[in-house]
Formats: sequence, structure tokens, C-alpha cells
Amino acid sequence: MQKKTFIFILLIFLSSCGYEAIHSKKNISNYNFSISKLNFDGDREVNLRMKAKLNNYTLVKRDKEFILNISSTSEKIITAKDASGNATGYKNIITVSINVLNDLKFKNNFVIVENFNYNNNSNSFDLKRYEREIKNNLSEIATDKLIFKLSNMQ
Repeated sequence: MQKKTFIFILLIFLSSCGYEAIHSKKNISNYNFSISKLNFDGDREVNLRMKAKLNNYTLVKRDKEFILNISSTSEKIITAKDASGNATGYKNIITVSINVLNDLKFKNNFVIVENFNYNNNSNSFDLKRYEREIKNNLSEIATDKLIFKLSNMQ
């Protein structure tokens, strides 16, 4: 009986913790910028993930409007090999170069580099799926950093 009561009380406290996603559409009013135009070049998967996250900022017009020219690259590097020459470790690097324009005038230019090390998997299907997840996660991290830099830009 005490176990059930404890679990019930624990669930009540955890369900009302007030968690909200940082970059949700509800919290977009906390940021003082908007994006009037997005131009992408480079790695398609990275660009699609970034575009999906940045589209929230194109819907609302703010005082600071930016035009973003984004160029991305993704690279997979072998970091370790075994005695027979087979790859045992990899490093996935995503480089995103952003050119920020404000009222068609140059505002800022910066580069965001994200990387992740991982080990080889004997199943090539699982390895490809894992690499795709890594690329998506690195893209989201780079987008979060971009949003933070844009919100702090004068």
C-alpha cells in the first residue's frame, strides 16, 4: 500500500514540473529577432534539419529582421584502425558557415563547427542509421547556437 501511495505522489510531483521546450512556438516571443529570408547551400540533410527549426522565426515579424545565407558541409573521418586496416572509430564533423544580412547590408559572418566521435558497428544498416541520427543531432545543436547568436546580435 505504501509503495502505491509513494508512486502516486511521485507521479503528481513529476507531472507538474512545468517543463517547456526552449525553442517552441510558445516561447518564440522571448526572442527579439525574425528571419525574413533563408538561403541554403551544401549538405541537404543538415540544411533540411536547420530549415525546419528556423522556420518558426520566419513566421513572426520583429524589429530586427535578418537574411541568412547558410552553407553547410558534413564530413566523416576515420579516426582509428585495427591491425588489419579496418576502421574501428569515426568522427563526424558538421561545419556551418552563416552570413547574416540586415536590411541588405552585411551584419556578421561566423562559422559553427560541431563534431562527434563514435565506434564502428559490424551491422552496416545500424551504422548508417546511427550516423544519420548523429548528423541530425549535430545539426540541431548548430541551429541552437545560431539562434543564440542571433538573439544576442545588436
